[in-house]
Amino acid sequence: MAESFGADPERYDRARPRYPDAMVDAIVGASPGPDVLDVGVGTGIAARQFQAAGCSVLGVDVDARMAGFARRSGLEVEVAAFEAWEPAGRSFDTVASGQTWHWVDPTAGAAKAAQVLRPGGRLAVFWNVFEPSPEIAEAFSAVYHRVVPEAPLKPWTTSPLDAYSRVLTRTADGIRRVGAFGDPQRQQFGWERVYTRDEWLDQMPTGGDAVQYPPGKLAELLAGVGAVIDATGGRFTMRYTTVVVTAAHTAAA
Repeated sequence: MAESFGADPERYDRARPRYPDAMVDAIVGASPGPDVLDVGVGTGIAARQFQAAGCSVLGVDVDARMAGFARRSGLEVEVAAFEAWEPAGRSFDTVASGQTWHWVDPTAGAAKAAQVLRPGGRLAVFWNVFEPSPEIAEAFSAVYHRVVPEAPLKPWTTSPLDAYSRVLTRTADGIRRVGAFGDPQRQQFGWERVYTRDEWLDQMPTGGDAVQYPPGKLAELLAGVGAVIDATGGRFTMRYTTVVVTAAHTAAA
């Protein structure tokens, strides 16, 4: 699943949400310098935001297709799994990772981050988490239960932020186990975006759950969710919480 996102990088880059400026400003403001390593850079969504904030960014991604797209936008990207990536003596002020760290071994990833961070540098990993209204969540959930009742992953059945709690705990525990960071801290940034029907349906196939559905089932899901949005007037507001786990590098791992 981790390597499925590069099947359509153009759609991924077009449809996936950006990150709130307040989060970017907080990460850049806490960094001791401008050099950022973006782990799981993907198509470069977060990397371009860091560049716009004045940072110099190197990306690492396991998927050559995503890396190729990011390079076309002017980013420097190396293809490797982060745990096996060779830094070749390079060091950074911040190791950042957007929507990716759950694919990285939390302890090995934190150890590699400690290896490449300068003294006082920071690890900052973050996720955009959907926070739909109860009405939208219930309606979307009904579609998934009807179309793919056997699917192991069913979005919208529980609070997405609650569903991320295990990932956030594993991330913080991995940082602590390395022994090279101060105590990890959690930050949250709330924001919202209005989606049209077409915009929401465009991003649905970019989700990690989409690869488990055969094309016919995915088409049914798109049609069902599209009908829900049509019933709301053709657009709806999605609330997001962007969650950041961050820690300062204090010693050699």
